[in-house]
Amino acid sequence: MRKILVTGGAGFIGSHLCERLLGEDAEVICMDNFYTGSKKNILHLLDNPYFEVLRHDVTMPCYIEIDEIYNLACPASPDFYQVNPIKTIKTSVMGAVNMLGLAKRKKAKILQASSSEIYGDPKVHPQKEDYWGYVNPVGVRSCYHEGKRCAETLFMNYHIQNKLKVKILRIFNTYGPRMQTNDGRVISNFIIQALRGEDLTVHGDGSQTRSFLYIDDLIDAIVTSMNTADEFTGPVNIGNEVEVSMLDLAERIINMTGSSSKVKFIKSREDDPSRRKPDISLASQALDRWKPSVALDEGLKKTVDYFRNVIL
Repeated sequence: MRKILVTGGAGFIGSHLCERLLGEDAEVICMDNFYTGSKKNILHLLDNPYFEVLRHDVTMPCYIEIDEIYNLACPASPDFYQVNPIKTIKTSVMGAVNMLGLAKRKKAKILQASSSEIYGDPKVHPQKEDYWGYVNPVGVRSCYHEGKRCAETLFMNYHIQNKLKVKILRIFNTYGPRMQTNDGRVISNFIIQALRGEDLTVHGDGSQTRSFLYIDDLIDAIVTSMNTADEFTGPVNIGNEVEVSMLDLAERIINMTGSSSKVKFIKSREDDPSRRKPDISLASQALDRWKPSVALDEGLKKTVDYFRNVIL
């Protein structure tokens, strides 16, 4: 059996990935320091004899026996990664160094969960992988932006210098069950506010856009990427090409939940991108014709049902 390490394995994305890999007859080690991850996300996996939980911080070296590494460890929402920006950038950079060192020692293939945030507030739309981004290196979001950018650099240099087998995925906004209720991401915020009958807080005038990918589609892309030919390293965009404004999203969720909530406009976030949409043509070509299959309304309904059970 393949021995697979998933860093950040108790997080929103990581827990779904652990579940998927166990279903594919792998032995899975879930590494997490539980800074933002939750034991509740992996409780249903604990009885599986091929699942192991390792409480460990990726900023510290780790010496274990593995065949593959999925490096997902890092706070991903602004509300979390801005609380301790030094820890955030250490997690991205030192975590990458330590996991790449482990992969080098064990001759293991390793995947980096990068982010659309490396594009900053893009001046090119939609964003393609050859766009270098427009990023404020000293802003409130830079701990995450620059941490992810540096991690990509490390991955490519380990690949070039040490012939390490690497994969780099630039993940765009993802949503679905097991998102935390307090992580500050827009979909979870809107759904919780709507279910509680509170005003939906929209930053700015609500015209800013995002493209949302359902968690199942992301996990398909992650696993497919790891199984592609070693020659394809990425970086590759993983996201949904359907673009939606924040005001439109708020109104969809109000209608879907049957809520009496209203939209309340509040101050814009600093360095908040005005538009974000991936060009996923490379993913479609390189990842066995991968493309999202879950429509936004379908995914939102599943996510609403999840939060309805969690908070009501």
